[in-house]
Amino acid sequence: MGCSSCATGDDGQPRGCKNNGTCGTDGCNKLTVFDWLSNMAPAGGTKLFDCVEVRFKNSRKEFFRNTENLSLSIGDIVATQAESGHDVGMVTLVGELVKVQMKRKKVNHKDQELPKVYRKASQGDIDKWQKCRDREEEIKKRSREMAIILKLQMKISDVEFQGDGSKATFYYTAEDRVDFRQLIKDMAKAFGIRIEMRQIGYRQEAQRLGGIGSCGRELCCSTWLTDFRSVSTSAARYQQLSLNPQKLAGQCGKLKCCLNYELDLYLEALKDFPSQDTKLFTEKGIAYCQKTDIFKEKLWFSYKDDPANWHTLSKEQVIEVLEKNKKKEKVASLEEYAVENIVEEKVVFENVVGQDSLTRFDRPKRSNSKNRNRNKNRKQGNRKQQTNNKNNHGNNGQKPNKKQQSNNNQQDNNTNKSSNPNANKKRRNNKKRKPRNA
Repeated sequence: MGCSSCATGDDGQPRGCKNNGTCGTDGCNKLTVFDWLSNMAPAGGTKLFDCVEVRFKNSRKEFFRNTENLSLSIGDIVATQAESGHDVGMVTLVGELVKVQMKRKKVNHKDQELPKVYRKASQGDIDKWQKCRDREEEIKKRSREMAIILKLQMKISDVEFQGDGSKATFYYTAEDRVDFRQLIKDMAKAFGIRIEMRQIGYRQEAQRLGGIGSCGRELCCSTWLTDFRSVSTSAARYQQLSLNPQKLAGQCGKLKCCLNYELDLYLEALKDFPSQDTKLFTEKGIAYCQKTDIFKEKLWFSYKDDPANWHTLSKEQVIEVLEKNKKKEKVASLEEYAVENIVEEKVVFENVVGQDSLTRFDRPKRSNSKNRNRNKNRKQGNRKQQTNNKNNHGNNGQKPNKKQQSNNNQQDNNTNKSSNPNANKKRRNNKKRKPRNA
């Protein structure tokens, strides 16, 4: 779901990432913060805010104080202070916007006890960090096997190593309280590191792991959403959605956060809209509301005796009928107010595969009539020559005289000349021709 600081791939990049841009600017869309003050220099005589925002694996972000006055920019990998040892992360925000982010997350920017940035990470720090990242997937599998052997009702969803490799944090989800003291002892003995167990909710698990939602996009909680507000089933009712838990639930198993996005717009539209329980009194009988369309401002009613036959009315017509009913006046029928349903004609596309030839745009070949005439003349000349030879050989088995032979050859040449129209043409003397200029 991100680049080297948040992906779980072997090379630190998500699948399909071509590394086209500077991934230090959160090009992979993982809790991005747009620095709209980046092209503005500080006022004269003022210093940049000495705190920076650093992102670690997945969605974990923390604020650190730059006490060493390092020239840091977005995308730099830094070594930061930890409880014991140091951690390695990527700078995601610098300058005055860090103060805005700290105020938004209720962190005191004047607190001098904030953790510090030690230095820019060296190549040795980065190599050690990458080796620890490569071990995370294997250790997660082994820790799950240990939890299954101990029969603990918990799910270890993610493992995060500290930058120096001395500590690992295991994130898990569980419905009840879990006694994992024996599990910590077994993992510390097997892996040779300090172990920290941290329980998270199902929404935090989806935020850390990421994924693709039913809309085809990345999960909101793993890309930009940070505050999780409660979502109730009334949000689905106001938006006239079917209460199907499989469609309304996200990957975390809870109701989708996106149900709250358009809820305010629906509530505003429902203020001037008749309720779903409205009844219309007519001379034919009582009509009940079957369906409403808020944005088209239409309602569908049917009589109690004929529930299969629906009548479409606009919002203004329903309000008019309700006002008459308040005055104890009945309408003759709903057919007087019914709106004609205009059915849009669907464009039907015919299947024309195979009707047109694939060679319809090819140029037809020209018939070579000259070559045909030449071949005909040659065939006729050969036939005459064959008949003459037969006559010559048929003189009682005697050899022909030299005079007769020469006469026959002259006759054959004359026939060939007459049959070949190009025989009388003079041959070109290529020796006398001038060479062409190159």
